[in-house]
Amino acid sequence: MTYFDSHAHYDDERFDNDRATLLAALPSLGVCGVVNAGANLNSSRASVTLAEAFSHVYAAAGVHPHDAETLDEGNFAELEKLFSHEKIVAVGEIGLDFYYDRSPRDTQRFWFKRQLALALKWGLPVLIHSREAAAEVFEIIQNSGVRKGVIHSYSGSAETAREYVKMGFYIGVGGVVTFDKTKKLPEVVRQVPLENILIETDAPYMTPAPHRGKRNDSSYLKYIVEAIAAIKNVTPEEVAAVTKENAEKLFRASSKGGTV
Repeated sequence: MTYFDSHAHYDDERFDNDRATLLAALPSLGVCGVVNAGANLNSSRASVTLAEAFSHVYAAAGVHPHDAETLDEGNFAELEKLFSHEKIVAVGEIGLDFYYDRSPRDTQRFWFKRQLALALKWGLPVLIHSREAAAEVFEIIQNSGVRKGVIHSYSGSAETAREYVKMGFYIGVGGVVTFDKTKKLPEVVRQVPLENILIETDAPYMTPAPHRGKRNDSSYLKYIVEAIAAIKNVTPEEVAAVTKENAEKLFRASSKGGTV
């Protein structure tokens, strides 16, 4: 089986000691592609650097709602310069986070809308972060005109997931689907067609069972695939194949490297 990790953060400091070795080994572990998501201007630049170094790594550039307060017109212009790079495949990670509120909510809203406009301008999909802001995130996206992307680490209702799918979005499913006490996500997986699901690690976070508590990486995608397969009563091979095809379609990414 081959897997495509639609959302990871290999620029995170938790990979400082073995980043290059781990990323180089992923193809031998069946991981044909990884999208490394930016969280701020510096990590977006780091994502591009990783994508340049490894043919199976692609970059997304964006500013996470936690870091929205760091944006101004000057560094927003610097962020936009990254989108001309051939291995940038998405705008993200962007959205709203009203759980931690690390940036003022009006600031989060302003830069979320501005980054959605960037996605429209450059014809790129978006990686959406939504926490304790589900209704507002949906409304802002709906009004933005953006119609392609993935709702990362989806935690909402099955009904809202279906509405996102109607708009043209994929639902990102990660390690939470393997947790014993999770209830909403298995129902989402049951109701959303496999053709509208992407798998993701959010590495180094959200490590799936049976490795919870450890640093996450793309080699653990198999546990997510197995959980989805059990919920949908299909084979893990089918889940891996369809989600890989979904990712390559969304990101226009070839498993051989580069963009199509």
